[in-house]
Amino acid sequence: MLRYLNCTTFASHFIYAKLDTQMNITKEQIDDLNAVVKVAITKDDYQDKVDSILSDYRKQANIPGFRKGHVPMGLIKKQYGKAVLVDEVNKLLQDNLNKYLTEEKLDVLGNPLPKQQDNFDWDQDQLDFEFELGLAPNFEVPLKTKKSLTHYKIVADKKMVDEQVKRLQKQYGKLVNKKEVGKDFEVLGTFKNEAEEIENKTTLELDKVKSKKAFDSLLGKKVGDAITLNTKGLFKEDYLVSSVLGISQEKAKDINIEVSFTIDEINEREPAKLDQELFDKLFGKDAIASAKELKDRIKEDSEKQFEQQSDQKLLNDITEYFIENTKFELPTEFLTKWIQITGEKPLSDEQANEEYEKSEKGLRYQLIEGKIIKDNDIQIQFEELKEFAKGFIKSQMAQFGQLNPQEEELDNIAARVLGNQDEVKRLSEQLMSQKLINLYKEKVNLKTKEVTYENFVKEVYG
Repeated sequence: MLRYLNCTTFASHFIYAKLDTQMNITKEQIDDLNAVVKVAITKDDYQDKVDSILSDYRKQANIPGFRKGHVPMGLIKKQYGKAVLVDEVNKLLQDNLNKYLTEEKLDVLGNPLPKQQDNFDWDQDQLDFEFELGLAPNFEVPLKTKKSLTHYKIVADKKMVDEQVKRLQKQYGKLVNKKEVGKDFEVLGTFKNEAEEIENKTTLELDKVKSKKAFDSLLGKKVGDAITLNTKGLFKEDYLVSSVLGISQEKAKDINIEVSFTIDEINEREPAKLDQELFDKLFGKDAIASAKELKDRIKEDSEKQFEQQSDQKLLNDITEYFIENTKFELPTEFLTKWIQITGEKPLSDEQANEEYEKSEKGLRYQLIEGKIIKDNDIQIQFEELKEFAKGFIKSQMAQFGQLNPQEEELDNIAARVLGNQDEVKRLSEQLMSQKLINLYKEKVNLKTKEVTYENFVKEVYG
């Protein structure tokens, strides 16, 4: 995808050097989206630096027939002069062109492209260079949309909350050993199939078995009994075939074989009671005091998680709306050429056009998003990034049953996370998205639609 580069990030084709040299730079405006920058460099701009480097080379040069430090300067210039000159000129171009773009407040797309000059004479007293620029367009993004967009409010209904309570009771319940297999029991045993080299000891949960034939054949069985089961349609969730047989997901995908299952142990998971002991395990001492408070908390927490999905849907819809309804031209010819020559390997005209078409939509939204961020002065401070990271960590811990982590623990984990620049970038992007969503909720023309999670999935994903 094309990246929208502000002038201050222009860099990639020259070696960076911080110099104070001022030189003659002029801009020729071709049209609103294209310009040519001309840079004139004279010997006065680089000669002293070139001579100094060549003098250092002379001191260190080891050339047969000459003592170290006594090689004739003419020989040093002949051997190294052109390379040093080119290198220093590139440094000057990098530094001064970058300064010029910054001072002139030019927002460029891609990087400046040097114009090809055949038979360039590096021995001229003045070296003239030209760079093509693709300029970011000027446009406005009215946040008050003409069309009202749907913002889903996903609610956790009674059925969902009750199911979650049962899952928690089962998760924190205790195993009671039984003599024979009953409904919803957990059976420890070994799956075998010699031809497929399968032998895997695992726990089989009957409430996850889909095949009625398999389910009925397991009921009433005792320790030591062996049952033959067919893998086709055995479980409600296909991914379970891989885990219970101890094979790869790829192998399990289309497997249709018979396996023997020998029972080693039979247990019934007795659900945990909805008492203070369970409430304290889940949320900390005395945070919850009744089954009603537990259900209210589950409903609240579930709807917070649903809000993330609802907000992502809203962000996607608004993004699409702005792309479709914010009209501006791009320097297409320049960007196509930039794609063609600045990748890992040069592209043909056809390949570059195809790549541009793939990238155009993303580039348009980068420009739109950048405009919205600038117009509304949206910024990210470190402290709010830290708090955002802690919230993210807390939600991750909750998925593994750690519902009440200590503040000190969150601070320590957040410090480690924010020590990784990749994580900082990822979290910053997520926080910026959240800030944009908050702005859109305030400014965009929205209509709220309340739905259950089940209906949200049906309506949004089909």
